[in-house]
Amino acid sequence: QVQLVESGGGLVQPGGSLRLSCTASGTIVRDNAMGWYRQAPGKPRELVASITTGGRTNYADSVKARFTISRDNAENTVYLQLNNLKPEDTAVYFCNHVGGYFPWGQGTQVTVSS
Repeated sequence: QVQLVESGGGLVQPGGSLRLSCTASGTIVRDNAMGWYRQAPGKPRELVASITTGGRTNYADSVKARFTISRDNAENTVYLQLNNLKPEDTAVYFCNHVGGYFPWGQGTQVTVSS
């Protein structure tokens, strides 16, 4: 059974930073292209960053140059560094296969507010 556990969210002021972590069961991270998604209230879930097994990354235009996705295969963990946060980044953040194939975790809440 695949399990994804996200952590690292919180309340931060505009311009602040956070580092999100996603720990997966087994060798999920090592063996799959992974992504970070977010879902804001009343909006559909969107893919904001992805990383291939070879380390190639891709970002949604809304987060490009502010967010950085990385992976640690030995720790079976995917990270998302969030810098220069804006109020519109407020959402619940999830990790999953880039195709969203695995059961979704609980996510981690990121709130950007002064």
